[in-house]
Amino acid sequence: MQLPELLAPAGTLEKLKIAILYGADAVYLGGEAYGMREKAGNFTLEEMEEGLDFAHERGVKVYVTANIIPHNEDLEGLAEYIKEIDKLGVDGVIVADPGIFAIVKEAASELEVHISTQANNTNWGSAQFWKSQGAKRIVAARELSLAEIKKIKEKVDIDIEAFVHGAMCISYSGRCLLSNYMNGRDANKGACAHSCRWKYTLMEEKRPGEHYPIYENDRGTFIYNSKDLCMIEYIPELIVAGIDSLKLEGRMKSLHYVATVTNVYRRALDAYAKDPEDYQFKEEWLEELKKISHRNYTTGFYFEKPKGSEQNYDDYGFHRSYDYMGIVRDYLPESQEAVIEVRSKFFQGDVVEIFGPRTDTFSQKLDYIKNEEGEEVPDAPHPHQLITVKVDNPVEEYDLVRREKGDGDE
Repeated sequence: MQLPELLAPAGTLEKLKIAILYGADAVYLGGEAYGMREKAGNFTLEEMEEGLDFAHERGVKVYVTANIIPHNEDLEGLAEYIKEIDKLGVDGVIVADPGIFAIVKEAASELEVHISTQANNTNWGSAQFWKSQGAKRIVAARELSLAEIKKIKEKVDIDIEAFVHGAMCISYSGRCLLSNYMNGRDANKGACAHSCRWKYTLMEEKRPGEHYPIYENDRGTFIYNSKDLCMIEYIPELIVAGIDSLKLEGRMKSLHYVATVTNVYRRALDAYAKDPEDYQFKEEWLEELKKISHRNYTTGFYFEKPKGSEQNYDDYGFHRSYDYMGIVRDYLPESQEAVIEVRSKFFQGDVVEIFGPRTDTFSQKLDYIKNEEGEEVPDAPHPHQLITVKVDNPVEEYDLVRREKGDGDE
């Protein structure tokens, strides 16, 4: 059967490779300009070319974002940039602005164009308009229900991409002025300061210094701090709605996040494809998604309009039960040892989990740690240093290592 495409974030070249190895059918990334994640690692043209080669060798598509809401000066050099990425062989470009859309169509007439969630695609009329202009795909606004998406798909023969996992912001389609107003960082040009997630209090003019918390009431709330979207429990419903591409948010998230989320949704989709009639959600998938850094989960607008319980009022913070420790770079079968590139400090005696796209999760106690000189050391504190440890099971390059957080950990 034809499954939806699984579309994963690629904030850097390393994350692109991880997303692909852990099960993505396609990835989306940003160049050094024109995208909505200014603080992501983003790609030079040389890195983009390397990423495209890695992806296309494995049958994976690459889409490039050009979805800012531009001012006049932002259009300078855009046509040349589009020609460059088209020459590299990207599979599509994601845009939100009609001006950018027109420039793309003129500069690279055969390049596939997708219409970003920033364009507020909330109805079938909008979808029909973009199709008539030559768009291949629309990204559904996050404030659409599954029923509304299904109606659009029934009335318009156009690909529909929809977010199914990750952060939600105060302005669900993404058009927000709060960050720009608060500190001059334009969210619509990729520089959001996430002002909506700050902690706010109310102060009355004649009572300076007396701060009162802002509470939800029956009229709603005024500053949102949304829970994260998670639709892993509803794979059949997403497929029945006719969604062509399931999109995972997270170009600024960690390797651990990209690997875990991509792998979990891949496993769920493959389980559905294997036996749609008897498909059952597995609680272990949700437990895996709770190991990464996340806010409490919500289904967003997919089934009903969110109520007060869909927001986080008590804290800004993320929850995670595991720390990302490192990435496997080699396996030495003769000695049954793994060579690991350190990302967080290891200690002798640590109990860690190792998992990968073809490695079932297993726990491993580190009886010893060897440094690059082969000397046993009590710890490994330096990021990117290589260490060697004994492992009970074979591992592969790009498997990840994580450690459960203790009660006293932040």
